[in-house]
Order: sequence, then C-alpha cells, then structure tokens
Amino acid sequence: MSEQELEPREDVPRDEETPVEPAAVEPVAQAEPAPAPAPVPAAEADPYPPYIPKPPAPPVAAAVEELAPKLAAGEEPGDDRHWYVVHCYSGYENKVRHNLEQRIDTMGMKDKIFDVVVPTEEEIEVRDGRRRTVERRVFPGYILVQMILTEDSWYVVRNTPGVTGFVGMGNDPTPLRPEEVAQIIKRMEAEAPRVKVTYKAGQKVRIIDGPFNDFIGTVDEIDMERAKVRVMVSFFGRETPVELDFLQVEKA
Repeated sequence: MSEQELEPREDVPRDEETPVEPAAVEPVAQAEPAPAPAPVPAAEADPYPPYIPKPPAPPVAAAVEELAPKLAAGEEPGDDRHWYVVHCYSGYENKVRHNLEQRIDTMGMKDKIFDVVVPTEEEIEVRDGRRRTVERRVFPGYILVQMILTEDSWYVVRNTPGVTGFVGMGNDPTPLRPEEVAQIIKRMEAEAPRVKVTYKAGQKVRIIDGPFNDFIGTVDEIDMERAKVRVMVSFFGRETPVELDFLQVEKA
C-alpha cells in the first residue's frame, strides 16, 4: 500500500461526538413519619351500672315497703301537711281511693293532697281444716289521706264518691298524732301474719292438729299476745286444760 493511502485525509469530515447529558435523578420522596398514637384515656366508671332486679315481694309485703316510708315521712319544715282519717263505705276502700286520686289529678290538687293509703296486713284464717293467708284491711271503712287542710282540699276529699266524712269534731277534721302513725306502721310491718280467731271463750272448738286431734273441747281462755288458746278437753272422764296454737283449733 502506498504512503498516500496511509496518511489520513483531512478533507473527509469526522463524526462529531454529541455530548451526552447525564439523566436527571429525581429525588426519592421520604415517607412522612407515622403520627404518634393518641394516649388511651384511663378507664372511666360506667355511669349506667347493670341493673340487678330484686326478687319479687309478696303483695302485702310490697305494699308495706311502699306505704310505710310515706306514713313515716311526717311533716316537712314549714309545711302544714298531716295525715287525716276519712270514713267511707266499708268494702269500698280501694274504690274510694281510686276515685279520690282521679279527682286530685283532674282538679289540680297535687300541691294540697299528697297521698291516699288503705292500710292492710296479712292474716291467716282456718276454714274447713285448711289454712290460707288473706289480705285484711287494718281499718275497715276508713282510708288515710295526707294533705294540707284548706277549704278547697276539704271539698275535694269530702265530695269524693263513697266518702261519708272526716274523723273529727263536727266539720273540723282531727289529724293523726305521730304515735298513732307509728302504731299503724308497726301493724303493717309485722313479720308474722296475724291469725284470725273465729271463736271466743265458752264456745265449742275442734282440735285439728297435735296429739288431741279430732277432740272436741270448750274454749277457756284466749291469749292474743302469745297467739295461744286454752281448751278444756274431756280426757278419761276429767276436764283437762290443753294449751294450743290458734291454728290448731277451729270452731266446731
């Protein structure tokens, strides 16, 4: 090859190299730090604790539980309320109470007449050799009314159907004394039911319980406080006194 061919030719243009710009690097976004957890408040007391129902009470016991605090409430400071005894038709005490309560509502007398009560107590009676517990009114033919005595309140009570009048002198009702209210409460709160005695001294009775069962005797004495009766029984031709419970005998 000749020297001319080896020498580079200046008339031949060379490809100019285009400078390559480096690719732009996008900044990596940094994750924001997670917010700190909110502080957990201390446990608060439940404002509505679970309701635990009471065992059902016997009818009379429930009535005593409701009425005794009302009777014991007495008078309030600066208040002229008292308990009064109102006479009504015997056997219609609950009906009269209902009528009076309706009149109190309809005539707007709740600020003068506060409560109406028919005192009751439990009683055991023996009939045909069987015992049964009954609810007996403490004062048959009467109801108790707690009220402030005015002309209007007197009119509302006195003109209630079934009411025949107040207990007192003439038209001046007499309020119950505190000791009388306490006595009523004591009778209503008696734990043991009273025993209804259908016989009296000198009458023939039949013994229905115990070693003298089916014996006929005569009532000699009745002890109401101890609920005992002494009966004279003919035993081997001799009159022998036997002390028994009220529930061990019945009228012959």
